[in-house]
Amino acid sequence: MSANAGRPALRVVGLRKRYGDVVAVDGIDLVVAGGECFGLLGPNGAGKTTTIEICEGLTTPDDGVVEVLGQQWSSDERSLRERLGIQLQETKLAEKLTVEETVRLFRSFYARGRDVDDVIGVVQLDEKRNARVGKLSGGQKQRLALACALVGDPELLFLDEPTTGLDPQSRRQLWDLITELKASGRSIVLTTHYMDEAERLCDRVAIVDHGRVIALGSPRELIAGLGAEHVVEFTVTGGADGALDAPSLERLDGVKGARLHEGRWSLEAVELARAVPAILGALAERGLPLAELVTHSATLEDVFVSLTGRQLRDA
Repeated sequence: MSANAGRPALRVVGLRKRYGDVVAVDGIDLVVAGGECFGLLGPNGAGKTTTIEICEGLTTPDDGVVEVLGQQWSSDERSLRERLGIQLQETKLAEKLTVEETVRLFRSFYARGRDVDDVIGVVQLDEKRNARVGKLSGGQKQRLALACALVGDPELLFLDEPTTGLDPQSRRQLWDLITELKASGRSIVLTTHYMDEAERLCDRVAIVDHGRVIALGSPRELIAGLGAEHVVEFTVTGGADGALDAPSLERLDGVKGARLHEGRWSLEAVELARAVPAILGALAERGLPLAELVTHSATLEDVFVSLTGRQLRDA
């Protein structure tokens, strides 16, 4: 079952939440369309989890309006609980129960829902249905948590950093599951600090920093907004990066922007065929030996750096 495509699955206006002197959410506005996979991106502490917990009805906002599937928590809590699926950032399940017992327990919370065996198959835990939760790997526990979120056949699914702490193979498996859920027409709100995850899964994303939305659009739109299709990163030997400066690098042919971070230069390049020779020529003119040079297509990570001047991992 999916939300009515003519009505927003989620509408948030002027959302604010403060914990003492800390402003966790500072006036966030969001609209998530029915059938959309929407990503909330940003570093740890940006306000993503607080925002999603308010939308899930787990936390009360200090100010703002939250409409979920056209309803509000203040008047429609019982109805909303039947229509949502929630995977928390960290889910604690009874370790002595088996996989099947756990899913059946969660199925019992809903008046209507999906077949337990079907859900176990969807999350690829058939071979572990009789295994106790305490014996599962991290990736298997995350898939079980997703099964518990799906068993009520939700119209809107909240996934809060579902792949944090997983190995690459487990992350890919969860990505495939989320892609299948998206293809079924469900509305999904996903929080993550993995930009590649958002680019792979989300129709639109909101980049959040210090409790505010600093960019909103499709991954392709946000990356195009950089005005540069590529990023060139390089280092010089002997700590000689002080002989370079951003303004002179930005004047090079094909270069749009430049910044230095921990001894590594990162340049936004409009065209690699022009930018790379210009960079090498500038280094040769200054007698600076190149230690390393790598290029990559622009990503959402580069969008975040351009907007904030910080690497995501340092934020």
